[in-house]
Amino acid sequence: MKALSDVELLLPEWLIPIVPDGALPAHGMAIQDGRIVATGPHSVLREQFPAAQSIPLPGQVLLPGFVNVHTHAAMTLLRGLADDLPLMVWLQEHIWPAEGRFVAPEFVRAGTRLAIAEMLRGGTTCFNDMYFFPQDAAEVAQEMGMRLVLGHVIIDFPTTYTRNAEDALRLAALQITSLGNPALLRHSIAPHAPYTVSDGPLREAAALARESGSFLHMHVHETAGEVRDALARDDRRPLRRLHDLGLLNERFLAVHMTQLNEDDLAICKETALQIAHCPESNLKLGSGIAPIASLLAQGQGVGLGTDGAASNNDLDMLGELRMAALLAKGREGDPTALPATQALYMATLGGARALGWEEEIGSLEVGKAADCIAVSLDHPATSPVYDPVSQLVYCAGRDQVRNVWVAGEQKIRDGLALHWDAAELGREAQDWALRIARENR
Repeated sequence: MKALSDVELLLPEWLIPIVPDGALPAHGMAIQDGRIVATGPHSVLREQFPAAQSIPLPGQVLLPGFVNVHTHAAMTLLRGLADDLPLMVWLQEHIWPAEGRFVAPEFVRAGTRLAIAEMLRGGTTCFNDMYFFPQDAAEVAQEMGMRLVLGHVIIDFPTTYTRNAEDALRLAALQITSLGNPALLRHSIAPHAPYTVSDGPLREAAALARESGSFLHMHVHETAGEVRDALARDDRRPLRRLHDLGLLNERFLAVHMTQLNEDDLAICKETALQIAHCPESNLKLGSGIAPIASLLAQGQGVGLGTDGAASNNDLDMLGELRMAALLAKGREGDPTALPATQALYMATLGGARALGWEEEIGSLEVGKAADCIAVSLDHPATSPVYDPVSQLVYCAGRDQVRNVWVAGEQKIRDGLALHWDAAELGREAQDWALRIARENR
């Protein structure tokens, strides 16, 4: 145990602990050994820890780091490759061919490094990934000190990573065992989608998730075409098929879910599955708008995700939570449909719960890991400040994220990265872009 002199006091203008909701003026927190050991008014913390190092954060609001519940991190290297296209055209004619030519361990490492740098700089401290060569993504995340849920992709057809679903399941089981569960790493089993994984592998994926203590992470009901094609195949909507297979429960994370009718909503409620809401990607691909207000009203767990940078085109959780709040209001015709506090909850503790990591992250409570961010509200875009939560959700940009900690280790200080060279990452990404553009003509 460290001495009291090693306690750090983070002393912001406001504290947003998420539990309870709202902003507390002149409150901060004490961290030691990567964990939160106390929260309270500045004066009380200074009295409680007189020898602690104080870190004043004037004009800043301290809150939990954002939890990005759905990404394809390495796809940062495909950012802007094929824009303004429908999902299946985008996938089948551009993304899958490019992945077939370029995706390999070195691609995944470079793309994941870039993604983590972008996410940390924007206040994301945990992400749930779904991509090929997951062991390489895991190694990069560990090197950079980023919290990660590693999705092991299951897909029927051949990729540069696996020959078929059986091969993918075998590799997933081996890697979960070999990588284990260090402090910043957990696992998910990630069947790509109902239209790319057949019944047998889906059952095996569910069994592997149970055996390994993981959860299932899958694109579901992303587009109207997906639902229409499923009905034509066997007269069942995808969600009904997954339910019939026994996959759906509170340990199933359904990504996108833009196309839901009353029967689908009833299945969601019955099974208590989790939702990954990716509003910006869904809008950009013209996929639809998830009925988040209806899902929340029936008690569904909802977290926010960016999806990959090839379809978003950024990994900006502040932008995502603002879009989620505005879309819900517009869809329902009700300005109270998704208040700022609820949108912020979805981006933090709601996301942590969707990933089964709520005991460690998502709120600033004593005993939890010190994953936190400080955002400057002392900025023309967020002045004056009446309500820090509203200013954060409706006004603040990710350039206002000034300080970031993961498990108590500072990653961003005064807006600057401490553990990587941003210019070098940019050069590496541009080298990949030149190669991909040349061969993709």
